[in-house]
Amino acid sequence: MTETDHADSVPPAVAAETAPREADAPGEVLISVTDLTKHYGPIRAVDGISFEVRRGDVLGFLGPNGAGKTTAMKMITGFLEPDAGAVLVAGLDVARDRLAVSRRIGYLPENAPAYGEMSVEAFLGFIAEARDLESPDAAIDSVIDVTHLRRVRGQTIETLSKGFKRRVGLAQALIHDPDVLILDEPTDGLDPNQKKVVQDLILSLSSNRCIVLSTHILDEAERVCNRAVILSEGRILVDSTPDDLVTRAPGHNAVRFRVVDGDADGVVAELSAAAWCAAARVLPNGEVEVEPRAGEDRLNDVLATVGERRIAGVRVREGRLDELFRDVTRGVAA
Repeated sequence: MTETDHADSVPPAVAAETAPREADAPGEVLISVTDLTKHYGPIRAVDGISFEVRRGDVLGFLGPNGAGKTTAMKMITGFLEPDAGAVLVAGLDVARDRLAVSRRIGYLPENAPAYGEMSVEAFLGFIAEARDLESPDAAIDSVIDVTHLRRVRGQTIETLSKGFKRRVGLAQALIHDPDVLILDEPTDGLDPNQKKVVQDLILSLSSNRCIVLSTHILDEAERVCNRAVILSEGRILVDSTPDDLVTRAPGHNAVRFRVVDGDADGVVAELSAAAWCAAARVLPNGEVEVEPRAGEDRLNDVLATVGERRIAGVRVREGRLDELFRDVTRGVAA
Protein backbone atom coordinates (compact mmCIF):
# COMPACT_ATOMS: atom_id res chain seq x y z
CA MET A 1 0.00 0.00 0.00
CA THR A 2 1.31 3.46 -0.88
CA GLU A 3 1.50 6.02 1.90
CA THR A 4 -0.88 8.76 0.84
CA ASP A 5 0.13 12.41 0.58
CA HIS A 6 -2.46 13.64 3.08
CA ALA A 7 -0.49 11.87 5.78
CA ASP A 8 2.42 14.29 5.26
CA SER A 9 1.76 16.44 8.29
CA VAL A 10 3.86 17.93 11.06
CA PRO A 11 2.52 17.71 14.63
CA PRO A 12 1.20 21.01 16.04
CA ALA A 13 4.01 21.22 18.58
CA VAL A 14 6.60 21.08 15.83
CA ALA A 15 4.70 23.54 13.64
CA ALA A 16 4.84 26.02 16.52
CA GLU A 17 8.63 25.79 16.45
CA THR A 18 8.69 27.03 12.86
CA ALA A 19 7.46 30.54 13.63
CA PRO A 20 9.70 33.28 12.21
CA ARG A 21 12.89 33.63 14.18
CA GLU A 22 13.73 36.84 16.00
CA ALA A 23 17.03 38.45 15.05
CA ASP A 24 19.86 36.95 17.09
CA ALA A 25 23.49 37.97 17.44
CA PRO A 26 25.53 36.69 14.48
CA GLY A 27 26.63 33.09 14.95
CA GLU A 28 30.03 31.63 14.19
CA VAL A 29 31.03 31.33 10.54
CA LEU A 30 30.46 27.73 9.43
CA ILE A 31 30.99 28.18 5.67
CA SER A 32 33.51 30.56 4.14
CA VAL A 33 33.75 30.66 0.34
CA THR A 34 36.48 32.75 -1.32
CA ASP A 35 36.82 33.39 -5.07
CA LEU A 36 35.35 30.00 -5.94
CA THR A 37 35.64 29.19 -9.66
CA LYS A 38 34.76 26.19 -11.83
CA HIS A 39 34.96 25.68 -15.59
CA TYR A 40 33.37 23.01 -17.75
CA GLY A 41 35.48 23.35 -20.87
CA PRO A 42 34.95 26.90 -22.16
CA ILE A 43 31.96 27.45 -19.86
CA ARG A 44 32.63 29.19 -16.56
CA ALA A 45 29.95 27.59 -14.37
CA VAL A 46 31.01 29.41 -11.19
CA ASP A 47 32.82 32.71 -11.59
CA GLY A 48 34.80 33.78 -8.52
CA ILE A 49 32.02 33.85 -5.92
CA SER A 50 32.64 34.70 -2.25
CA PHE A 51 30.30 34.61 0.76
CA GLU A 52 29.99 33.42 4.35
CA VAL A 53 27.25 31.50 6.14
CA ARG A 54 26.89 31.59 9.92
CA ARG A 55 25.31 29.27 12.42
CA GLY A 56 21.56 29.96 12.42
CA ASP A 57 21.52 31.13 8.80
CA VAL A 58 19.30 29.63 6.12
CA LEU A 59 20.87 30.82 2.87
CA GLY A 60 18.84 30.45 -0.31
CA PHE A 61 20.58 30.06 -3.67
CA LEU A 62 18.28 31.48 -6.34
CA GLY A 63 18.89 31.60 -10.06
CA PRO A 64 17.80 30.30 -13.46
CA ASN A 65 18.83 26.88 -14.73
CA GLY A 66 22.55 26.85 -15.40
CA ALA A 67 23.26 29.70 -12.96
CA GLY A 68 25.85 27.62 -11.07
CA LYS A 69 23.85 26.76 -7.94
CA THR A 70 24.38 22.99 -7.98
CA THR A 71 28.03 23.31 -9.03
CA ALA A 72 28.72 25.68 -6.13
CA MET A 73 27.01 23.33 -3.67
CA LYS A 74 29.00 20.34 -4.91
CA MET A 75 32.25 22.25 -4.38
CA ILE A 76 31.19 23.24 -0.85
CA THR A 77 30.53 19.59 0.01
CA GLY A 78 33.77 18.39 -1.60
CA PHE A 79 32.03 16.31 -4.25
CA LEU A 80 33.56 18.53 -6.94
CA GLU A 81 37.02 20.08 -6.97
CA PRO A 82 37.19 23.80 -7.81
CA ASP A 83 39.55 25.19 -10.43
CA ALA A 84 40.36 28.12 -8.14
CA GLY A 85 39.34 29.54 -4.79
CA ALA A 86 38.83 28.01 -1.37
CA VAL A 87 36.05 26.67 0.84
CA LEU A 88 36.30 26.38 4.62
CA VAL A 89 33.68 24.43 6.56
CA ALA A 90 33.81 24.95 10.33
CA GLY A 91 37.36 26.21 9.82
CA LEU A 92 38.43 23.12 7.86
CA ASP A 93 39.76 23.40 4.31
CA VAL A 94 37.57 21.23 2.07
CA ALA A 95 40.42 20.59 -0.39
CA ARG A 96 42.87 19.46 2.31
CA ASP A 97 40.66 17.68 4.85
CA ARG A 98 37.71 16.32 2.91
CA LEU A 99 37.00 13.42 5.29
CA ALA A 100 36.82 15.65 8.36
CA VAL A 101 34.62 18.10 6.44
CA SER A 102 32.24 15.29 5.44
CA ARG A 103 31.60 14.65 9.13
CA ARG A 104 30.44 18.25 9.52
CA ILE A 105 28.19 18.32 6.42
CA GLY A 106 24.86 16.71 5.62
CA TYR A 107 24.11 16.72 1.89
CA LEU A 108 20.82 16.16 0.09
CA PRO A 109 21.45 16.19 -3.68
CA GLU A 110 18.68 16.94 -6.14
CA ASN A 111 16.78 13.70 -6.89
CA ALA A 112 18.82 11.94 -4.22
CA PRO A 113 18.98 8.19 -4.92
CA ALA A 114 17.73 5.70 -2.37
CA TYR A 115 17.23 1.94 -2.37
CA GLY A 116 13.51 1.63 -2.96
CA GLU A 117 13.29 -1.99 -1.87
CA MET A 118 14.75 -1.17 1.55
CA SER A 119 12.66 -0.07 4.47
CA VAL A 120 13.19 3.40 5.89
CA GLU A 121 14.86 1.95 8.97
CA ALA A 122 17.11 -0.40 6.95
CA PHE A 123 18.20 2.40 4.64
CA LEU A 124 19.08 4.68 7.54
CA GLY A 125 20.92 1.75 9.13
CA PHE A 126 22.96 1.42 5.95
CA ILE A 127 23.82 5.14 6.05
CA ALA A 128 24.73 4.92 9.76
CA GLU A 129 27.05 1.99 9.03
CA ALA A 130 28.66 3.79 6.09
CA ARG A 131 29.33 6.78 8.38
CA ASP A 132 30.69 4.45 11.08
CA LEU A 133 28.56 6.01 13.81
CA GLU A 134 29.35 5.01 17.37
CA SER A 135 25.70 4.55 18.39
CA PRO A 136 23.82 3.79 15.15
CA ASP A 137 20.56 2.66 16.77
CA ALA A 138 20.32 5.83 18.85
CA ALA A 139 21.15 7.96 15.81
CA ILE A 140 18.45 6.25 13.74
CA ASP A 141 15.83 6.67 16.47
CA SER A 142 16.73 10.32 16.91
CA VAL A 143 16.63 11.24 13.22
CA ILE A 144 13.38 9.33 12.68
CA ASP A 145 11.82 11.44 15.43
CA VAL A 146 13.26 14.69 14.07
CA THR A 147 11.95 14.04 10.55
CA HIS A 148 8.65 12.53 11.75
CA LEU A 149 9.13 9.17 10.03
CA ARG A 150 8.22 6.89 12.94
CA ARG A 151 4.87 5.80 11.46
CA VAL A 152 6.59 4.67 8.23
CA ARG A 153 9.93 3.43 9.59
CA GLY A 154 9.16 -0.18 8.59
CA GLN A 155 7.72 0.70 5.18
CA THR A 156 9.69 0.22 1.97
CA ILE A 157 10.87 3.47 0.44
CA GLU A 158 9.34 2.74 -2.98
CA THR A 159 5.84 2.75 -1.44
CA LEU A 160 6.19 6.18 0.19
CA SER A 161 4.74 9.43 -1.09
CA LYS A 162 7.15 11.99 -2.51
CA GLY A 163 6.90 14.02 0.65
CA PHE A 164 7.92 11.10 2.85
CA LYS A 165 10.71 10.17 0.42
CA ARG A 166 12.08 13.68 0.71
CA ARG A 167 11.99 13.38 4.49
CA VAL A 168 13.98 10.14 4.21
CA GLY A 169 16.53 12.10 2.18
CA LEU A 170 16.69 14.72 4.90
CA ALA A 171 17.03 12.00 7.53
CA GLN A 172 20.11 10.49 5.85
CA ALA A 173 21.64 13.98 5.64
CA LEU A 174 20.96 14.56 9.35
CA ILE A 175 21.80 11.18 10.83
CA HIS A 176 25.28 12.25 12.00
CA ASP A 177 23.96 15.56 13.42
CA PRO A 178 26.02 17.84 11.16
CA ASP A 179 26.68 21.54 11.71
CA VAL A 180 26.07 22.25 8.01
CA LEU A 181 23.18 21.14 5.79
CA ILE A 182 23.40 21.49 1.99
CA LEU A 183 20.02 20.91 0.31
CA ASP A 184 19.70 20.98 -3.49
CA GLU A 185 16.09 21.71 -4.51
CA PRO A 186 14.66 20.03 -1.37
CA THR A 187 10.99 20.62 -2.32
CA ASP A 188 11.24 20.12 -6.10
CA GLY A 189 8.34 18.06 -7.46
CA LEU A 190 6.28 18.17 -4.25
CA ASP A 191 2.69 19.34 -4.11
CA PRO A 192 1.88 22.48 -2.06
CA ASN A 193 1.02 20.55 1.10
CA GLN A 194 4.19 18.46 0.91
CA LYS A 195 6.29 21.56 0.25
CA LYS A 196 4.96 23.23 3.36
CA VAL A 197 5.77 20.18 5.49
CA VAL A 198 9.36 20.04 4.23
CA GLN A 199 9.73 23.83 4.60
CA ASP A 200 8.50 23.63 8.20
CA LEU A 201 10.98 20.84 8.84
CA ILE A 202 13.85 22.90 7.41
CA LEU A 203 12.89 25.84 9.62
CA SER A 204 12.81 23.60 12.69
CA LEU A 205 16.35 22.39 11.91
CA SER A 206 17.93 25.81 11.45
CA SER A 207 18.47 27.11 14.97
CA ASN A 208 21.72 25.29 15.81
CA ARG A 209 23.32 24.82 12.39
CA CYS A 210 23.58 26.58 9.05
CA ILE A 211 21.60 25.53 6.01
CA VAL A 212 22.24 26.28 2.35
CA LEU A 213 19.45 25.39 -0.04
CA SER A 214 18.86 25.99 -3.73
CA THR A 215 15.37 26.65 -4.97
CA HIS A 216 13.39 27.87 -7.94
CA ILE A 217 10.46 28.62 -5.64
CA LEU A 218 10.68 32.27 -4.74
CA ASP A 219 8.04 32.28 -2.02
CA GLU A 220 10.00 29.42 -0.44
CA ALA A 221 13.01 31.71 -0.13
CA GLU A 222 10.80 34.38 1.45
CA ARG A 223 9.31 31.89 3.91
CA VAL A 224 12.33 29.78 4.87
CA CYS A 225 15.51 31.82 4.30
CA ASN A 226 16.97 34.72 6.25
CA ARG A 227 19.42 35.37 3.39
CA ALA A 228 19.03 35.07 -0.35
CA VAL A 229 21.76 34.99 -3.00
CA ILE A 230 20.75 35.41 -6.63
CA LEU A 231 23.17 33.76 -9.04
CA SER A 232 23.36 34.26 -12.79
CA GLU A 233 25.97 32.84 -15.15
CA GLY A 234 28.06 31.76 -12.18
CA ARG A 235 28.20 35.19 -10.54
CA ILE A 236 26.49 36.58 -7.44
CA LEU A 237 24.21 39.42 -8.50
CA VAL A 238 22.47 40.00 -5.16
CA ASP A 239 23.19 38.93 -1.58
CA SER A 240 20.72 40.25 0.97
CA THR A 241 17.75 39.36 3.15
CA PRO A 242 14.45 38.40 1.48
CA ASP A 243 12.76 41.35 3.20
CA ASP A 244 15.33 43.76 1.79
CA LEU A 245 15.04 42.22 -1.66
CA VAL A 246 11.27 42.69 -1.59
CA THR A 247 11.74 46.42 -0.95
CA ARG A 248 14.13 46.60 -3.92
CA ALA A 249 11.75 44.81 -6.27
CA PRO A 250 10.22 46.77 -9.15
CA GLY A 251 6.95 48.42 -8.16
CA HIS A 252 7.52 48.32 -4.40
CA ASN A 253 5.27 50.90 -2.69
CA ALA A 254 3.47 51.64 -5.95
CA VAL A 255 0.10 53.30 -5.26
CA ARG A 256 -3.03 52.37 -7.19
CA PHE A 257 -6.40 54.11 -7.11
CA ARG A 258 -9.39 54.98 -9.25
CA VAL A 259 -10.28 58.60 -10.04
CA VAL A 260 -14.02 59.04 -9.34
CA ASP A 261 -14.30 62.78 -9.88
CA GLY A 262 -11.84 64.25 -12.38
CA ASP A 263 -9.61 63.45 -15.30
CA ALA A 264 -7.31 60.46 -14.75
CA ASP A 265 -4.93 61.62 -17.49
CA GLY A 266 -4.65 65.01 -15.82
CA VAL A 267 -3.86 63.38 -12.48
CA VAL A 268 -1.17 61.26 -14.15
CA ALA A 269 0.39 64.34 -15.73
CA GLU A 270 0.62 66.10 -12.36
CA LEU A 271 2.05 63.03 -10.64
CA SER A 272 4.62 62.45 -13.40
CA ALA A 273 5.97 65.98 -12.86
CA ALA A 274 6.84 65.27 -9.21
CA ALA A 275 10.57 64.75 -8.51
CA TRP A 276 9.86 61.65 -6.37
CA CYS A 277 7.77 59.95 -9.11
CA ALA A 278 9.48 57.28 -11.24
CA ALA A 279 6.41 56.58 -13.37
CA ALA A 280 2.67 57.23 -13.46
CA ARG A 281 0.19 55.69 -15.85
CA VAL A 282 -3.44 54.85 -16.45
CA LEU A 283 -3.84 51.07 -16.45
CA PRO A 284 -6.09 49.23 -18.94
CA ASN A 285 -8.70 48.78 -16.20
CA GLY A 286 -8.87 52.58 -15.73
CA GLU A 287 -6.92 52.67 -12.46
CA VAL A 288 -4.00 55.01 -11.93
CA GLU A 289 -0.69 53.47 -10.85
CA VAL A 290 2.14 55.60 -9.43
CA GLU A 291 5.64 54.18 -8.88
CA PRO A 292 7.89 56.15 -6.50
CA ARG A 293 11.63 56.34 -7.04
CA ALA A 294 13.72 53.78 -5.13
CA GLY A 295 10.57 52.15 -3.75
CA GLU A 296 10.00 54.96 -1.25
CA ASP A 297 6.77 55.32 0.71
CA ARG A 298 5.08 58.27 -1.07
CA LEU A 299 1.42 57.63 -0.31
CA ASN A 300 0.99 61.03 1.41
CA ASP A 301 2.61 62.79 -1.54
CA VAL A 302 0.27 61.00 -3.94
CA LEU A 303 -2.77 62.04 -1.90
CA ALA A 304 -1.52 65.62 -1.68
CA THR A 305 -1.09 65.77 -5.45
CA VAL A 306 -4.57 64.35 -6.05
CA GLY A 307 -5.91 67.17 -3.88
CA GLU A 308 -9.66 67.66 -3.77
CA ARG A 309 -10.43 65.11 -6.46
CA ARG A 310 -12.49 62.15 -5.32
CA ILE A 311 -10.64 58.83 -5.58
CA ALA A 312 -11.48 55.30 -4.49
CA GLY A 313 -9.81 51.93 -3.97
CA VAL A 314 -6.49 53.34 -2.78
CA ARG A 315 -3.94 50.64 -2.04
CA VAL A 316 -0.17 50.33 -1.77
CA ARG A 317 1.57 47.45 -3.46
CA GLU A 318 4.43 45.48 -1.92
CA GLY A 319 7.34 44.43 -4.10
CA ARG A 320 7.59 40.79 -5.07
CA LEU A 321 10.76 38.69 -4.96
CA ASP A 322 9.87 37.03 -8.26
CA GLU A 323 9.80 40.44 -9.97
CA LEU A 324 13.25 41.30 -8.64
CA PHE A 325 14.47 37.86 -9.72
CA ARG A 326 13.26 38.45 -13.26
CA ASP A 327 14.69 41.96 -13.24
CA VAL A 328 18.23 41.04 -12.16
CA THR A 329 18.42 37.88 -14.30
CA ARG A 330 16.91 39.46 -17.40
CA GLY A 331 18.52 38.13 -20.58
CA VAL A 332 19.64 34.87 -18.97
CA ALA A 333 18.31 31.79 -20.74
CA ALA A 334 15.94 29.71 -18.64
